[in-house]
Amino acid sequence: MKNPHAPTELPGPRARALLDRDRPVSSPSYPRDYPFVMSHGRGAEVWDVDGNRFLDFAAGIAVCATGHAHPEVVGAVKEAADRFLHISADYWHEGQVRLSERLAALAPMGEPAMVFLAQSGTESVEGALKLARFVTGRPRFLGFLGGFHGRTMGSLSFTSSKYTQQKGFFPTMPGVTHVPYPNPYRPLFAGEDQGNAVLDYIDHVLFAGAVPPSEVAAVLVEPILGEGGYIVPPDGFLRGLRELCDRHGILLIFDEVQSGVGRTGRMFASQHWDVAPDVMTLAKGLGSGLPIGAVVAKRRLMEKWTHGAHGNTYGGNPLCCAAALATLDLVEREYAANAAAVGTYFMERLRELQARHEIIGEVRGRGLMIGVELVTDRASRAPAREVAEAVLHRAFHNGLILLSCGASTVRFMPPLMITRADVDEALSILEPSLVEAMEATVSAGRRTTERGGPA
Repeated sequence: MKNPHAPTELPGPRARALLDRDRPVSSPSYPRDYPFVMSHGRGAEVWDVDGNRFLDFAAGIAVCATGHAHPEVVGAVKEAADRFLHISADYWHEGQVRLSERLAALAPMGEPAMVFLAQSGTESVEGALKLARFVTGRPRFLGFLGGFHGRTMGSLSFTSSKYTQQKGFFPTMPGVTHVPYPNPYRPLFAGEDQGNAVLDYIDHVLFAGAVPPSEVAAVLVEPILGEGGYIVPPDGFLRGLRELCDRHGILLIFDEVQSGVGRTGRMFASQHWDVAPDVMTLAKGLGSGLPIGAVVAKRRLMEKWTHGAHGNTYGGNPLCCAAALATLDLVEREYAANAAAVGTYFMERLRELQARHEIIGEVRGRGLMIGVELVTDRASRAPAREVAEAVLHRAFHNGLILLSCGASTVRFMPPLMITRADVDEALSILEPSLVEAMEATVSAGRRTTERGGPA
């Protein structure tokens, strides 16, 4: 199947020319999957520099929450730009105060909250870690296998979704112990409730023999695992984690960088289980494309920070604050509800696809944070890594922008404003792309065998 909106082969001549210019001057470390060179976008549609049109179900890694170039967001940014472009966080401005007020009011802590504005997810996580150490005086942390929290040295010490992110950078921040994230589809512990099993492991194995709980400042966890596979934890896990932390005087930090701001059909993913964190990190969809992050914490914790204990230059940038305020307006007014409704429809359609293709082992998610796990066979649940990678490339050539995560999961994180018609179009591209990927993988296997390679 060829992208019906593609007048040229992909990548086209203009895209190839730009890729040639980029190669000698840009870092090779960027994790780029296929040669998409963007020209412009509107809503859930994007066009490359050769005029090819694509449906974007990656949204800049869940960043473009309100779609590309939403007029309300663009208008707010332009209005802010007319006034001033920057004043450091050493001073004040209306947008920064308004955004902090808004986030504090929305925060799911169940008590007054305070806000520290940053520029990205990893910086927000760094701020949360510093706050936890500062207010508890404790040196250790717990993280979860499969988690992604950023690439700077503190957040990187928790990131464990791929060893590529850690390879070559050891040692990172000391004092971090990882435990398994509860995965009902690929359980690591005995018993049907993987959430309880993980909690039992922490409390009665880890805390009993390896990590003194009195030295643990915080547990950092994604309410829904993102880069590690879009895994929804069992009901009761986050509440049990809350109770465990309370019992040992440990802070609970929810990383909502990817799952927050309406992505799962609620403002924050933790609200699906009505569990309150002590600290929460935000970024990605908060600014609809502009670089902004936030540490949101219970006021009684954050007010313990002393003058100059933490700061930054660009946090609270007026353009980013304007974009975030417009984004929150849209998400509260309509897009969180749309994510819930269209996400339900999308999951139903994906399960219909699952019924037609044995390679789809599981469809999971909340709202518009959806993962499709590809397996070599449903009995063993062995990851079909090559096919998952091939799906991304085939979908790109057919007009659909996607990313993967976990062992072999194709993830869907489109703008929150998509319609059922967008879902139908995406699936009309996804299914033939999946078939092409399976056929290509089988053909590649045959060629390897014919050349005398592994069968």
